[in-house]
Amino acid sequence: MEKKYVLQIANELGVRDFQVLNTINLLKEGATVPFIARYRKEMTGSLDEVQIANIRERYEKINELEKRREVILASVKEQDKLSPELEKLFLSASTMSELEDLYLPYKPKRRTRASIAREKGLEPLAKIILSQQEADPLRKAKEFINIEKDVKNETEALAGAKDIIAEWVNENLQSRQRIRTQFERSGEIFSRPVRGKELEGIKYETYYDWTESLMKAPSHRLLAMFRGENEGFLKVSIEPDEEKSRESLNKIFVKSSNESSRLVEEAVKDAYKRLLQPSIETEFRQMAKEKADKEAIRVFAENLRQLLMLPPLGQKTVLAIDPGFRSGCKLVILDRQGKLLHNETIYPHPPQSEVKLAVGKIQNLVNAYKVEAIAIGNGTAGRETENLVRRIPFDTDLIALMVNENGASVYSASAVAREEFPEYDITVRGAISIGRRLMDPLSELVKIDPKSIGVGQYQHDVNQPLLQKSLETIVESCVNKVGVELNTASKQLLTYVSGVGPALASKIVEYRDKNGMFKSREQLKNVPRLGEKVFEQAAGFLRIRESENPLDASSVHPESYPIVMRMAKKAGCSVADLIKNEELRKQINLQDFITDKVGLPTLTDIMAELSKPGRDPRQKFELFEFDKNVNSMDDLKPGMILDGLVTNITNFGAFVDIGVHQDGLIHVSQLADKYVKDPNTIVRLNQKVRVKVLEVDKDRKRIQLTLKNVE
Repeated sequence: MEKKYVLQIANELGVRDFQVLNTINLLKEGATVPFIARYRKEMTGSLDEVQIANIRERYEKINELEKRREVILASVKEQDKLSPELEKLFLSASTMSELEDLYLPYKPKRRTRASIAREKGLEPLAKIILSQQEADPLRKAKEFINIEKDVKNETEALAGAKDIIAEWVNENLQSRQRIRTQFERSGEIFSRPVRGKELEGIKYETYYDWTESLMKAPSHRLLAMFRGENEGFLKVSIEPDEEKSRESLNKIFVKSSNESSRLVEEAVKDAYKRLLQPSIETEFRQMAKEKADKEAIRVFAENLRQLLMLPPLGQKTVLAIDPGFRSGCKLVILDRQGKLLHNETIYPHPPQSEVKLAVGKIQNLVNAYKVEAIAIGNGTAGRETENLVRRIPFDTDLIALMVNENGASVYSASAVAREEFPEYDITVRGAISIGRRLMDPLSELVKIDPKSIGVGQYQHDVNQPLLQKSLETIVESCVNKVGVELNTASKQLLTYVSGVGPALASKIVEYRDKNGMFKSREQLKNVPRLGEKVFEQAAGFLRIRESENPLDASSVHPESYPIVMRMAKKAGCSVADLIKNEELRKQINLQDFITDKVGLPTLTDIMAELSKPGRDPRQKFELFEFDKNVNSMDDLKPGMILDGLVTNITNFGAFVDIGVHQDGLIHVSQLADKYVKDPNTIVRLNQKVRVKVLEVDKDRKRIQLTLKNVE
């Protein structure tokens, strides 16, 4: 990669050039972001995943610029118009807009008013007028009357000349930059209703007469306006101050005060209204949409990260309940590995109301399978089912809690679910998903399209490929941060392990099914098509708890096993003893193990891992219960103080489940007694919060909550 680009990225991101160069080289070699961040710290100067991902993004943008530059140079060269001076200009362009501006005069285009005027031989007249030396352009225009070329009189000749001048104004680099500056300084976004659709689009009433600075408009408002426009209810435009914009253009092109100058001014006005303003508006509309998309995707990605990293209950025998009224409550029993042992349906709620029979069945299942936890979906009939379960006297201590079932129905109808449980219907699969989410949210949620999990903001309005890429990056990051147990992981979970992907994940599962459990990481090399490069990328993130080599259960990479063995030898013990005995580890002087390839960052990581091998980085699981006296919106009153769980975070606030089947909103202004720019700095997903009810609107199903002045 060219040195200028390395320096450019380094300056933009505030890192050193060697960090950028080494990171790009590792990415080009096929290394993943989690692998680079975890196992190549010496090469990157200990850059974290966010910094590495930012370098990758900038690198991809530069590649896009270079590819476009190649296409443009080839096009201009084909036209035989590529002079050395012009080529130098193209090669020096550092942004896409600068490159496209340079290319605009040479860009193949459909017949325009200006090109038609040129065909009529009016370009010489346009040059005369633009020079503003001719005091009587009308007299001069008579010389260009040509019936054969459809120029009937001097008025038509002048009109054609002005069309040519307007195109020159539009294609001028300086004029385009000045209008961009005006958009940046005074650009406003306007939203108005489409005439005749005011009632149909009433949900967008807020934006029926809306004007604000484009640069200050928050992402959620921009996306709301663009959505209203796409649905045909709003008309959205972006405009700077027109008078100042035209004045800035006149300063470039109007050089005198004669009749020719007046015609140039008319051409400038036409160029601005017909060509420049719409063109730059499209640019800024796209820029605003991209900015809003990025912010919405950032919020979504952060929510997804928090959701995937929720504390797991761990390996417990679970009774999972997918609640329902008329269709009943589906019950499933899952063993400690999440394997389905039993399923049936009970009907404790109206219209059947078979409460006694339902209670008896639940008690029998808990006793027969030695159930340790009960997971209850938080959808329809969720609170009613929770209240029922909490009234049941059990012979053993167990926990019962609500589980967010967003996306469970999507999973139950998916090809993944059909492949896992082909003999069961979607109701059973949904209950299984609820139970497994309690045991290990990460392992279960990776099976669901992240857009269906319910933690996004305008996720269907943003750039879908960018959203997909961002969410996949988050899933990959979380999976590799936690680590994956090789002998129990699903194909979907293995897919996100560094370097693996769906095809190899299938191969790993096929090999495991055929040959039994993996006994060592080294055995991975026997999987068909899993070569040395994939092994290098993946091995450190895969765990084998029952391996003879205790390091196989840790995040120590196999390439570092020899280092640990030398440490053990130095301490006069086995690797297993080194892991178990803190005193032995204290004897190790890391300086003794530094080489030209292995430095203190890697050695420090190794020692940290030896102290707690295979430690789960997720927080400890905590129980939570909703207020038993509040089950629906009818039970809510302003001033009530309740416990709730944060279910979604947006730029305008946080949504909280308080157990009434309708999440309440804590507006950003109600999150704290101070200005809050980013709600994520105040709350996190699934956080237990104590809130006060401010307002209850049953008709619109809206609940306003606050975190302020909650005693």
